[in-house]
Amino acid sequence: MAGVLDGLKVLDLSWGVAGPMTAMLLADHGAEVTRIERPQGDPFGQLLGYKVWNRGKRSAVFDLKDVDDHALFLKLAANADVLIESFAPGVTKRLGIDHEALAAINPRLIYCSITAYGEGTPDQDRKGYDALVAARVGLQYEQRGHPEGAVWHMTGRENPFIDAAEIDPEWLQGANREGPLFVASPWPSLGAFFSASTGIAAALFARTRTGRGQKVSTSLQQGAMACASGVWQRMEEPDAPGFNTWILSSKSPKGHFRCKDGRWVHNWVPNPRFILSASAGETLNATPDLTVQNDPDRFGIGPEELLVMAHYQPLLQDAIAKFSAAEWVEAARIAEMTMQECRPLEESLTDPLLIDDRCVTTVNDPDLGPINQVGITYRLSNSQGEVKGPAHARGADTRAVKDEAAALPDPVRQPVDTTPGDPPLKGIRVLDLGLAIAGPFGCQLLADLGAEVIKINALWDTYWHRNHIAYMANRGKSSIALMLKHPKAMAILKDLIASADVVQHNMRYDAAQRLGLDYETLSKEFPRLIYCHTRGFEKGPRMGLPGNDQTGACLSGIQHEDGAVAAGGRPIWSLTSLGDTGNGFLSAIGILNALMEREKTGRGQFVDTSIVNACLLNTSYAVAKPDGAAVPRLRLDKDQTGYSAHYRLYQAADGWVQVAAITDAEKQAFDGLAGSDPVAFFAGRPVADALAALAAAGVPAELSDDTASLRLFDDPVLRQRKWTTDYHDPAVGKLEQIGLTYELSGTPGVIQGPPLIVGRDTAKILETLGYDDAGIDALAAEGAIACDPPRATQQQMRSPWQ
Repeated sequence: MAGVLDGLKVLDLSWGVAGPMTAMLLADHGAEVTRIERPQGDPFGQLLGYKVWNRGKRSAVFDLKDVDDHALFLKLAANADVLIESFAPGVTKRLGIDHEALAAINPRLIYCSITAYGEGTPDQDRKGYDALVAARVGLQYEQRGHPEGAVWHMTGRENPFIDAAEIDPEWLQGANREGPLFVASPWPSLGAFFSASTGIAAALFARTRTGRGQKVSTSLQQGAMACASGVWQRMEEPDAPGFNTWILSSKSPKGHFRCKDGRWVHNWVPNPRFILSASAGETLNATPDLTVQNDPDRFGIGPEELLVMAHYQPLLQDAIAKFSAAEWVEAARIAEMTMQECRPLEESLTDPLLIDDRCVTTVNDPDLGPINQVGITYRLSNSQGEVKGPAHARGADTRAVKDEAAALPDPVRQPVDTTPGDPPLKGIRVLDLGLAIAGPFGCQLLADLGAEVIKINALWDTYWHRNHIAYMANRGKSSIALMLKHPKAMAILKDLIASADVVQHNMRYDAAQRLGLDYETLSKEFPRLIYCHTRGFEKGPRMGLPGNDQTGACLSGIQHEDGAVAAGGRPIWSLTSLGDTGNGFLSAIGILNALMEREKTGRGQFVDTSIVNACLLNTSYAVAKPDGAAVPRLRLDKDQTGYSAHYRLYQAADGWVQVAAITDAEKQAFDGLAGSDPVAFFAGRPVADALAALAAAGVPAELSDDTASLRLFDDPVLRQRKWTTDYHDPAVGKLEQIGLTYELSGTPGVIQGPPLIVGRDTAKILETLGYDDAGIDALAAEGAIACDPPRATQQQMRSPWQ
């Protein structure tokens, strides 16, 4: 089966994490990727992740300062579809391979640039290692959050419930110390990877319509912002009536429990009825009746729930400790609860269910032998994707690539139209039937690309949409509230589907089948429809289970690695994770690919992704032997300060300093400065003095800044570039959020408006379908629809959660 990107030629001039991963995803779906390496080598060549991220790519060494090599490279660039580079700002221009130079010889080229802090920003020349960026922008303080919680912290207010309950530090996630946390996941680069991949997919689709290439730009800072889009929100009135902020306090237990066998499980949001009832006897007794909906003590979404958690945590700990992790996971399966084991990633990479689904695959590496690694992470029904072999040895294809280049014609300069056009998805209609975060976030990405996104809400969805987690996934959409079990409401939805290009949802697929909203049914009537289903788990026995960000992070090994469990730490669910949102990015990429193919074939198709697939990408820095044996790699220390003396956090007299000595020269300089006891070197010094000494010695370092996020929305550069955005919300007043996490030079993205209000557009949408006021009133009276503001005839509906 052909890959959706078959025939595309990609030049990968990147290093580190984000760029190589972006090129890997293109290779997995059919593109021919050639890695262009420097004669002096790759500064990150020792990364185990390169065995994954450079798979299926050719490798050629070019000296771009050499006249002959430079000329050959220009021939390749003139014949390429995509180029990915991660040079520091200004370097490509000095080398004569910047976007302007290459667009002049190839106006169809998609040129993707990944930098540390973005070109043209005040920080553009700072070192861009992941830990340094995470420290500087404040991401290290967001791993477990702030005592007052995310929204209260951003607004500068005290949460009245912080000290209202006695919280044992042993109940909390993260190292038992104050200060920022270093985690295994390179979140800034991972966010940049997802952003770059989405931007390239959007630019490729736009090219099918315009014939023009363009520049796609993102940065590790924007990647960090993508990770923190849920917690970095500022609003005037976080205590507005009816608005809830969820429980993101660092003083809040997060549903981690140690089992009888010493292994950990995670249940979020914890369900006291399930845990206490199922464990009441000598054996676990779980039934499907122990559901979330029926639990009067299920934790709610307000900050006051800290009191409830404090009451239940010791009871739940004792109950969980009676049985093994495997017993609890099986009980959760029966009861349909969101609980999974926080397992090591080696177990994830040898999970037979993941292997059967091909989201984990075995590659025969020439150095390591057979190794298991992340496989195909999104699929199109017409393009299943394929891992095309191991990473090639450095320079293995140099001769072949240079011979190929020599046979190409000399580049010819052409006129380039640099006038920005419409957003890529202008004129595309998307129906969002998603729940919670993963589905809706993917559709928000499509809205930011100019699509008309109509959210299909249930009548009682206002309960969910009045919390800041829903706010971060639903901007730029209109809303129609339908009772889909009502035949007239279903008829309205079918009329909307007839006008739509895309239908996206993350409900259980059997529920979609019962409603007649499965792909098999809809595609018969609407063969041009792009249909995307996102799930919690891989296809297989777990597919129908309720899944979320937390279960994906457990199954993939993220929580185990980020919490340094192997070193004696505790699992941590990072508040900046890319499980739900990573799945949203994957769905947007798959939909864009499918739309691009439809431009050529006229046919729609099925797109599928999952949270666990996104999480497997997030742990792709590691591999495992097929028998589960570990392949040597860097391991996080128990206190979550870092990987080594040269790459870790140090506590100074008045704060924390992140050191990132990568090269041999930087390591020697650090050793000469800090001596044999670097912890003591920092302990007695103010941060400013330590940073000055490190800078003078040539050692990259940053303050781990606990106030950076508080300045985020006051930065005029970020606002001007739409990296942040604001609007008026009727509930909380002025609302400021993370904006676009990548830039498109030719077809810029657009932020279409604030988060939706359930039912606000019901009447307007119905009018476009031919309904008059009397017809709309009649539908409201029958309980088929809901409007905001309510119609005089409208029934009052209550959420099943209330």
